[in-house]
Amino acid sequence: MPLSVVGAGFGRTGTLSLKNALEQLGVGRCYHMFEVYPPQVPLWQRAWDESAGTQFPWEDIFDGYACAVDWPACQFWRVLLDAYPESKCVLTVRDPSNWYDSVRKTIYEGSKRMRGLDDPVMQARTRMVYSIIWDGVFEGRFEDREFAIEQYELHIESVVDSVPRERLLVFDVRDGWRPLCDFLAVDVPDEPFPRTNSSDDFVRFLSSN
Repeated sequence: MPLSVVGAGFGRTGTLSLKNALEQLGVGRCYHMFEVYPPQVPLWQRAWDESAGTQFPWEDIFDGYACAVDWPACQFWRVLLDAYPESKCVLTVRDPSNWYDSVRKTIYEGSKRMRGLDDPVMQARTRMVYSIIWDGVFEGRFEDREFAIEQYELHIESVVDSVPRERLLVFDVRDGWRPLCDFLAVDVPDEPFPRTNSSDDFVRFLSSN
């Protein structure tokens, strides 16, 4: 099954809400960081280490999925759009300062906590997360707020400058169904747009584990 939607937005830009919305619209099952299962961790690590291109066996990761959002997939947005030339790109965005505060309080703190676990499965996952996100995207400098926000803004600029307009939606999930449905040429559902995984929800999850 080829990917029909590639999410290019960084984590904490509404990616879980987008995942749920795409599935609710019937686009198909959507891959998200929450679905990076242990057998796939070495594949992601290999993809990063090898600067994977279109010849990488992406189907080994995305078998059964029609969409992919969030990290680690969003870091490979350019390759995935080439590997799946019929796919469309959704770039989720939010205010840069709010984005940084959210990531610092949630994903970053969770990653630091996982780094101290003895479980070899979690150690492998954490190594992958650090390789791609904290040491990769943010060059080991995520705690430098100005630098991290600059990387976030440069990422958005790169996507907007590179993806053809007809293939790209720059999407703030606060705008709800209409922009997404218009972009995908589907009807707007009667039910509310899904809004999930707030920073407070994430912090509560960390506190309970």
